[in-house]
Amino acid sequence: MHIIAVANNKGGVGKTTSSVNIAAGLAIHDRKVLLIDLDPQANTSQHLGITQPESTISDVIKGNKQLGRSIVAINPFFDLVASEKSLNNTSRMLDTEPGRELKLKNLLKNVKGKYDYILIDCMPALNVLTHNALTAADQVYIPVQAQYLALHGLSTLTEEIETIKESLNKKLKVGGVIITQYDSRTILNRDIMQSIVDTYGDIVFKTFIRQNIALAEAPTAGQDIYQYAPESNGAKDYSSLVKEILNRA
Repeated sequence: MHIIAVANNKGGVGKTTSSVNIAAGLAIHDRKVLLIDLDPQANTSQHLGITQPESTISDVIKGNKQLGRSIVAINPFFDLVASEKSLNNTSRMLDTEPGRELKLKNLLKNVKGKYDYILIDCMPALNVLTHNALTAADQVYIPVQAQYLALHGLSTLTEEIETIKESLNKKLKVGGVIITQYDSRTILNRDIMQSIVDTYGDIVFKTFIRQNIALAEAPTAGQDIYQYAPESNGAKDYSSLVKEILNRA
């Protein structure tokens, strides 16, 4: 079983889009996937059309619901644990608990062996929720725009990953950097892309996610990109990325 945190402390980099479409793409390849929405904004849940969940990851963390009873089946190979804004309060509650970074890791023991992949969509902040995801995960996927400020923020995240690795999760590693919203026509995008590749080498996925309006539209329909626009560049790019992920595994 692969447990992957999809994280970036900068917002707007395609983190939720990547989480949803990687999970859906793995499911297309008959991999059993659980996607956990660990962001109080609940964008992942909304992207998949789950707007009023009966139970959320917040309920699970607080001990009000079991993880297995909070799972929503998106399709036979793709499950979701949804989120909502009350997760903010749960995060503040965790701040005062001993062993707070281990909460999610311990909860995931209840579904061990049931999934090929567990993906955790993190919020754009390096707080106790993100620390929980990094402590539970084997790998981190980092979506990043080919822009200067996004590149600058990568160093902060990688330093945080090293801190978690040293103190809480020795097996944690950066499993992949995903370049998103890429436009090969601009010199800046190409230069930043090259800087990312020069810095992270083979960790960077060879598939770049191009700018594509269908990726922005798909959440309004509550669908992944393969359902919404299967012939779009967005679907082609994420399909290629998922094949890379499977080859790496």
